[in-house]
Formats: sequence, structure tokens, C-alpha cells
Amino acid sequence: MSHPLRNVPPMHALAAFEAVARMGGFAQAADELCVTPSAVSHRIRQLETLLGATLFERTSGGARLTTAGRLYLDTVSAAFDQLAQAGTLLRPSERERLRVSVPPTFARQILMARLPEYLRLRPDVELEVHVSIPLQDVTAEAADVDIRWGRGDYPERCVIRLFDDQMVALAAPAYVAAQALVVPADLARATLLRSPLLPWRPWFEAAALDWSEPERGAVFNDMGMLCEVAAAGLGVAPGTRRLAAAWMDTGRLVPLFGVAAPSPFAYYAVTDRGGQSRPVVVDFIDWLLAAVATP
Repeated sequence: MSHPLRNVPPMHALAAFEAVARMGGFAQAADELCVTPSAVSHRIRQLETLLGATLFERTSGGARLTTAGRLYLDTVSAAFDQLAQAGTLLRPSERERLRVSVPPTFARQILMARLPEYLRLRPDVELEVHVSIPLQDVTAEAADVDIRWGRGDYPERCVIRLFDDQMVALAAPAYVAAQALVVPADLARATLLRSPLLPWRPWFEAAALDWSEPERGAVFNDMGMLCEVAAAGLGVAPGTRRLAAAWMDTGRLVPLFGVAAPSPFAYYAVTDRGGQSRPVVVDFIDWLLAAVATP
């Protein structure tokens, strides 16, 4: 069995054929291809021999396609178009690529609603957003900007704190009424939900409760899930005002007892030191700082 590529005419012959057909003459095609008219004529004869068909009628005014030539031109033109399209898929985008990794709750509650403004301001940026796992720094792909939830201690990295937040205790109004939660000490009879992302101890201290970190209660490693189960009446959750704003604004969660404490963790924009030399990275962080400056 013959190899299929052995039946494909040489590319230089196909290019000569397409150029003559498009421009209507051997001399014109030769100028475009930067070869002599005799070279073009030789390539056309080679192609006609391979195909076993006459592609052009030679005239004093140039060259005119035969019926076979017109049919073959349709196939060759379509093939050239496909090759051109394939090349655009491989060619690097003229837009600059920016990869950002974000924890899921930050993405849903803070970033997503603001991103349309950034994309409107920077249509030249090819933005990719990947979800990371808070406190574990796990992301699907290396990022130019990591949004991290933690204490900000990332050695050898450039670190910018995005905003401060207040920690509060949150519960569904119906749960507060059912458990008769009036003063902080009443939490002794409540179910305290837990998360490795936000310890209870700072809030206990602000509420003048000399309690250790709870050892019982369901644990959630996503702040959005934690707020959602608290809103469903499962118990009292630690949270921050900015992250829980959507639940508080709709009344699904209420902060308890008027007690708040500085959050021990915050969101940081983290980059490699080399990233600070890229204007697109610096511009994104500047934009993000301004965008989150107010709730």
C-alpha cells in the first residue's frame, strides 16, 4: 500500500498553480513567488504530469484555467485556507497572558463581580483564573498572581495585603431565636461550626470568653460552605464581614452580640519577585487593590 503523502504534489508546485490561477499569468505569479517565469512554467508542467490533467490554457494574454483546473483550484484553495487557520491556532496571541489563582470564596464573593470592569479596562490581556485551595497553596497551574488566604508569611515572594477584615460569629436568625442566644456565654449551648481557615480563639478573646478552640462540631475547609451551612441552621460559624456580606445583606446570617475581632488571616496578592517587572502584573494588583478598597 502506498503512503498517502506520496500522492501529494510538491508544495512549490501547488503554490505556483494557485498564484497563476489567482493572478492570471505566469509572469505575475513569478514576481509574487520571487522566481523566474520559466520556473513557474516548469512547476505547473510538473503538477499537470502528476495529476494527468491540463490545468491551464496558455494564451498570448496569460493563462486561463481549464475545467479541470477550476475544479482543482477549489480543492487547493480550501487546503491553503485550512493551513492558514491552523497556523493562527499555534501563533502566540497578541494579547498578553495573565494567570491568576484565587481561593473559591474570594472568587465567588469578591472577585467575580468586579472582573468585568478589569476586562473592560484591559482588553489587551488574556486573563486566566484558576481555583486554589486556601492555606495549601495548591492550584491547577503556576500563576503570575496568587491570591492567598493566610498570615502573609511567604518567604522569597512579593506580598501585598489586599484589605483588613473583622471576624464575627454568624448564625441564622431562626437558630439564634431557637437557642436563645443573647450574650456570648450562651454559645456554650450552641453548636460551633469549625474551619481550619478561621480559628475561633480571636473572637472568644474579643467576647471576653476564656475558651479554648472547639474540639467538636462539623469542619469545613471552604468559607462559602461554612456560611451556607450556618445559614441552613446547622450552628454558629466564625466568619468575616467581607466574606459573609452576601449572606448578611440578605438576612440569612446575622452577626452575634455586637462583638468583632480583627481577623487573624487576610487575603494577600503574592507574586514571584520577577513578576514585579511585568507591567501587566503590577497593573492587575493595583487595579485589585482599588477594586476591593471599599466593600
